[in-house]
Amino acid sequence: MDRIAHDRLKWKCRRGLLELDLVLDRFLEDGVTAMDEAGLKRFHELLDLPDNELWDIVSGRSDAYAAGLRDVVARLRAC
Repeated sequence: MDRIAHDRLKWKCRRGLLELDLVLDRFLEDGVTAMDEAGLKRFHELLDLPDNELWDIVSGRSDAYAAGLRDVVARLRAC
C-alpha cells in the first residue's frame, strides 16, 4: 500500500468513538500492512458501517456481519 492510500485509510479510520479509534489505530499500525487487496476491500466494507454498529462487532457484542468479513473481524478483535 502506498503512502497516499495509507493516509486515506487512516483518515477513514477516524471515528466518533474513542474506543473504536484506539482499536483501529492499533490495527493500522500492526495488521493492515500484511493484508492483501481483497482483505483491504473487506476492511473498507467494515469501515462503511456506522460507529456503534462497528464497535459492537469489534467488541464482540454482535455477530451481525457478512461471513466474508470474518477474517478481518477476527484480526480487529485481536487488537
